[in-house]
Amino acid sequence: MSAVNRRAVLRLGAATGGAAAVTLAPVDFANASETGQASETDQDRPRTETRTVRGHLDTGAPDFVYVPVRVPRGVRRLAVAYSYDRPQTPAGTPGNALDIGVFDERGTELGGDGFRGWSGGFRTEFAISAEEATPGYLAGPVNAGTWHVALGPYTVAPQGLDYELTITLEYGAAGTTPRPSYPRERAGGRGRAWYRGDCHLHTVHSDGRRTPEEVAAAARAAGLDFIVTTEHNTSSGHRAWRGLDGDDLLILCGEEVTTRNGHYLALGIDPGTFVDWRYRARDDAYPRYARRIHRAGGLVVPAHAHAACIGCSWKFGFREADAVEVWNGEWTAEEELSLASWEAMLREGGDWLPAMGNSDAHREPQPVGLAQTVVLADGLDRRSVLAGIAAGRSYLAESSAVSLALTVTDERGHQAGIGERLDAPPERRITVRLDASGVRGGVLRLITDQGLMRSTELSSDINSGTLTWETTVSLVAYVRAEVRHRPADGGAPGLPGAMAAMSNPVFLGGR
Repeated sequence: MSAVNRRAVLRLGAATGGAAAVTLAPVDFANASETGQASETDQDRPRTETRTVRGHLDTGAPDFVYVPVRVPRGVRRLAVAYSYDRPQTPAGTPGNALDIGVFDERGTELGGDGFRGWSGGFRTEFAISAEEATPGYLAGPVNAGTWHVALGPYTVAPQGLDYELTITLEYGAAGTTPRPSYPRERAGGRGRAWYRGDCHLHTVHSDGRRTPEEVAAAARAAGLDFIVTTEHNTSSGHRAWRGLDGDDLLILCGEEVTTRNGHYLALGIDPGTFVDWRYRARDDAYPRYARRIHRAGGLVVPAHAHAACIGCSWKFGFREADAVEVWNGEWTAEEELSLASWEAMLREGGDWLPAMGNSDAHREPQPVGLAQTVVLADGLDRRSVLAGIAAGRSYLAESSAVSLALTVTDERGHQAGIGERLDAPPERRITVRLDASGVRGGVLRLITDQGLMRSTELSSDINSGTLTWETTVSLVAYVRAEVRHRPADGGAPGLPGAMAAMSNPVFLGGR
């Protein structure tokens, strides 16, 4: 048993283009010769070897601490368990939180091939062999060489953080790694139609409690047509959905890239694609990974940009993004802030980002499909759905019971819908029409670059209605729709009720 602390540091610095990191002294195993070969007399005898190391991290520790593990030949399974102390801290001061993952003999280079799994702070142990791996980790041979257990001190208490790491090698013949199997990229669909989806979901492959089977069942029960699997900082979940899709449910691969300066979704990427997360905004690495996502056929979507949790709020800017998650789970003050920020971007003109709504559901009783994005797509397939999201041909809803339609028609019969532009001269008269259903006693609202222009409140016994407004193109740069619940009793005066549905805009006039 050996102690590992700052005195044992071998290398301190930043990964190439990434966050600050420290590499500690290596962990060696006795059951190997100088060449890394298991001894001949013991080669055929199943056995295990275990090493335990302890260390201390001070407050202000680097984002990542790598513990090298020299793995001899003949290892069939690597297992790691860890623990750390949680001392009491003053009110308002974060305590200790330590994440964990592992990189194989190919190294820890940012964006390299060495990644073999990450479980954050959700698990206290994991194991990898050729045949199988703990959810969050990738099955494959445990090759000889220097592996690295990656520790991520997410927050460190003023007293510092004491940790214990136990590494076990099991020797024996390696098994066969199953060939990856992924969900199909096309479902039955209804041709060009509105399709409902939830593009931010977690299972046991990161910090969720539901299995993929349970999430697929919940998606069907919620009336969804498509979902995207978005585990934190790992692609292991991509392999877990084959057979859970069908003609009634499209399942796309993705990842929630969880950096220290905000989270973003890599939506609809090629199966098996891994997107690195080990950088901050100051490292100038994010554009590189946005390009990687685009090359993999996916979309870049900043998630819960105004969330209050440590490291959750978005600091990278929106230049590389394809859409932005405005609605995450239940509608709260954070969503109102996200909506106001998105509205400000719309008013600035120029390029705009479509809004998305997702559940970010992790466990019961968090509903899958609250919120959801309803997309006008040419079919229920990967390319068509992503194209509809990127174009903003979509609205957001709290459930499949809620529907919304928004159209703008000029006096000559030309019409544009959500995410489209009605190119007409400034003097031309237009009619804006909002149809909504599924919200009993709801409040229908039309908002332009000037603010709220029209609203009407449905009676408490009616769950559908229409709101129209006649104006001219010169007065409207864009118009979008909202369907709100009535303000709750005792709520802040002047504030609207919780959102039930909202649309992306319809634009007016020439560009």
